[in-house]
Amino acid sequence: MPKPQYNEIDKECPICGSIIWGKGQRILLEGAKITVCHNCAQHGIKIQKPPTSKHIKKLYSHDKKSHPKRPILKKPNVDDLEIIQDYTKKIRNVRSSLGLNQDQFAQKLNEKPSLLRRIEAGKVEPTIKLAKKIEDVYKIKILKKTTEIEANVESTKYMKKSSGTSLGDIAFIKKKK
Repeated sequence: MPKPQYNEIDKECPICGSIIWGKGQRILLEGAKITVCHNCAQHGIKIQKPPTSKHIKKLYSHDKKSHPKRPILKKPNVDDLEIIQDYTKKIRNVRSSLGLNQDQFAQKLNEKPSLLRRIEAGKVEPTIKLAKKIEDVYKIKILKKTTEIEANVESTKYMKKSSGTSLGDIAFIKKKK
């Protein structure tokens, strides 16, 4: 079977070797900033770029035919939010302070009680949508904005030379030990 045709712009994922369709994901993996496919992005920490002046101009741009009276702003991304570490304690505390059992708590949120039991036990992390619903109904704070992580490549102990080290070199070093 012949290989599928792809543009020179498309790259190979340095982790799994598959073709990266589109832009791919920028992640931080063991001190290295790399672009990988969407499947391999879960193995590292996603790096988000701050909006540039071009993106800000796009938010306020409008058609020359129709002139809106005010600029149209996009809603904040769901990717900008993450759930705090001690969400289980906060949910359990607010439930017990209101004197509700888990079934009553779930009924107010219009969710299954089994899901909320697993969330409260720490086995499942709630989705951003469910976390927003919990925040609105019970007036607690379990979402926070994500912070950008800056990579410090010089401090990585596996790197033996300052440039040109690949994931294969790192894997070889670990295998050798």
